[in-house]
Amino acid sequence: MRVTVFSAKPYDEDFLTSANEGRHDLVFTEAALHAPTAKLASGSKVICAFVNDDLGASTLSVLHEEGVKLVALRCAGFNRVDLTMADRLGIEVARVPSYSPYAIAEHTLALVMTLNRKIHRAYNRVREGNFALNGLLGFDLHGKTIGVVGTGGIGRNVMRAFSGFGCNLLAFDPYPNDEAVALGARYVDKDELLARSEIITLHCPLTPETRHFIDEAAIAKMERCKMLVNTSRGGVIDTLAVIEGLKSGQIGALALDVYEEEEDLFFRDLSSTVIRDDIFARLLTFPNVLITGHQGFFTQEALFNIARTTMGNISAFEDDGKSLHPITRR
Repeated sequence: MRVTVFSAKPYDEDFLTSANEGRHDLVFTEAALHAPTAKLASGSKVICAFVNDDLGASTLSVLHEEGVKLVALRCAGFNRVDLTMADRLGIEVARVPSYSPYAIAEHTLALVMTLNRKIHRAYNRVREGNFALNGLLGFDLHGKTIGVVGTGGIGRNVMRAFSGFGCNLLAFDPYPNDEAVALGARYVDKDELLARSEIITLHCPLTPETRHFIDEAAIAKMERCKMLVNTSRGGVIDTLAVIEGLKSGQIGALALDVYEEEEDLFFRDLSSTVIRDDIFARLLTFPNVLITGHQGFFTQEALFNIARTTMGNISAFEDDGKSLHPITRR
């Protein structure tokens, strides 16, 4: 079966080709998926899309005209998919529900440790022969209160890591988890988590309920926030409100692996161009902000599992007319 893979990078080609084992005809294109590029899927019954590809109504309509029957997402998030339109057009949408909860959890800890102990600044100083410690002061994680928003597999692994540092754990999730409680977490409401947490880390999906979960009102309730961390989805925080929180000192530091408008920035080399996003550029001016380009998932194990599950979805659809992990309209 012919499959057009959008937003394909060299590592996507390597891992998907290996997982495919020669079964399907994979056609790779670096083009991001949106309505104008959807015609590249001509002749393919299946397309494979990534996290920032546009699968809104207009794109899906073009894919339908080209005969596409399955959208195989090689990611967990599906907030950029119009599921209502996909259902109306008879296009099945499948995803990779889990690939490595360790990858993103470990990246979260890397961001916290790097930002707290100023490793990124120290690295540059030492390379320039500057061994002064002024401006590099951090704090012990031991004994700090960590607020974890979202206690799925990733959130629980983050809890497990912070527990190893001797931290106190608070949790917020509409669906409490016994394993999180066993790790020592205490479930509280949103207001208490915001008020009591010294580090707040976000691990929830982007839904209408979680969009701008961290907004101006939420930031006003942060009484002890030394650091806010987001490795979930960019839209979970209101970036303009967070900038004001950094300026006022209500937020002590900010670590991001995702960004609200990242689809125009991340996963490409823009080092020779001007960054036209003024909000993102403003974030880069803060010495207490650390940003990585949506690389939390980027481990060998995660890419292997993503490729294997994606190809499994496609093969199952060819064999049985149903993928292994379809998304149903809520």
